[in-house]
Amino acid sequence: MKAILVKQPGGPEQLVLGEYEQPLPKPYELLVRVQATALNRADTLQRQGKYPPPKGASPLLGLEMAGEVVEAGISCSRFKKGDKVFGLLPGGGYAEYAVINESMAMPVPENLSMEEAAAIPEVFLTAFQALMWIGKLKPGERTLIHAGASGVGTAAIQLARAQRAEVLVTASGPKLQACLDLGANKAINYQEVNFEDEVLAYTNSEGVDVIVDFIAGPYFKKNVQCLRLDGRMVLLASLGGGNVSDLDLRSVLTKRLQITGSTLRSRTLGYQIELTEEMRAFAMPLFESGIIMPVIDTVFDWKQVAEAHRYMEENQNIGKIVLKVG
Repeated sequence: MKAILVKQPGGPEQLVLGEYEQPLPKPYELLVRVQATALNRADTLQRQGKYPPPKGASPLLGLEMAGEVVEAGISCSRFKKGDKVFGLLPGGGYAEYAVINESMAMPVPENLSMEEAAAIPEVFLTAFQALMWIGKLKPGERTLIHAGASGVGTAAIQLARAQRAEVLVTASGPKLQACLDLGANKAINYQEVNFEDEVLAYTNSEGVDVIVDFIAGPYFKKNVQCLRLDGRMVLLASLGGGNVSDLDLRSVLTKRLQITGSTLRSRTLGYQIELTEEMRAFAMPLFESGIIMPVIDTVFDWKQVAEAHRYMEENQNIGKIVLKVG
């Protein structure tokens, strides 16, 4: 089969379209003809040799896909040949064919294109995990979502609003309106103001209940100040660095804060299946009715994969970057 290969660890120029052995489905797996996949930060790190795939996973890039089932393993019962499915992968999405555990696959809603379906799994599962599973966001609570215009950010805004929560976000100037259009109640330009001051002013010094953060080090102390009593902070990445200096931990104690770090790719298959099932039950009716939708910035032909990676690394996108396969 054709697949995107990494010649050697390095920049986007190392990505080439080549040949790779087609995978064979195990008894509980589907073989899917991939029609679309999407970019994630993990792909750029793996391309650089900084994020190896989990043991047993495909070494190819690509953590999500949408396509048509061409073969179902002998123990599969939910999907059959010809069904349109999408889902999260441990790797292998940048290829003509991919295998996925049947319990991780979801049916493509009739109102969504393959490109739209491919833009869902990684960001909506990550956002659902952060907000609902770890953050335990309840109706009427407040959440602060950093990088609100990112793929996970745009998913988190919509999920939080569907949970009837009040949503504050940080983003750069050109992206603020996009966050408001998705349902954010307050959008803060982190490049021009201190987001901590803005959050406390907007909430009358009460703060927020849940914070979803990708920046880590530079934001940590400010996040602690933004959390109210019994607040929860979920750290999903450390794009700003992992070190924190001069942190007074007494605020964590007196506010009874919960601070949790999380990843998704390294989780067990059982965990990912359970998360997929709960997210599907919550969000699928919302996708089908158009209440929530994947946000796509740009669709590239997969032959333009190097250009797509460069574009992601420029941090200009609002929502997902998708590759059309084939």
